[in-house]
Amino acid sequence: MNELMQRLEACYQQAESHFGRRFERPEVRLDLRGQKAGIAYLDRRLLRFNAGMYERHGEDFLQQTVPHEVAHLIAHALFGQRIRPHGPEWQSIMRDLFGLPAQRCHSYSVPQRRTTEYLYRCACPNPVHFTPQRHRWVIKGRRYQCTRCSQLLHFTGQAQQNLR
Repeated sequence: MNELMQRLEACYQQAESHFGRRFERPEVRLDLRGQKAGIAYLDRRLLRFNAGMYERHGEDFLQQTVPHEVAHLIAHALFGQRIRPHGPEWQSIMRDLFGLPAQRCHSYSVPQRRTTEYLYRCACPNPVHFTPQRHRWVIKGRRYQCTRCSQLLHFTGQAQQNLR
């Protein structure tokens, strides 16, 4: 976290020198999970980073992802909230200030995660797979009909684990 904070501070100092003004520092959290490397919450001045991706891709993460998210906050501070997230204002900060390509997405490998599917049946020969959320809704009383035969779908009592 110390290196990340140092890189963040270096980005802000570079921006302050370039634009001749001070920028408020954001709160930083390493609690993001999933497929995103980082997220900038503009109105809350909050940056969330994916700790797993930072751990696996340390140097590239510091060189690309941290400036990418800082550029969002700087663009917001300079141009207001009516700009597009990866629009020309953000792109110019990435290119002209940080000297980095204005890439919208990272290319880090994202580990597969295990998911559960719940099997439901009707009169049709093949089972219908429900997500955990949809299965919870059924438990709470929601009912679903098959789109082919129009019969109510009933849980078989079976679930299967998959990698996604």
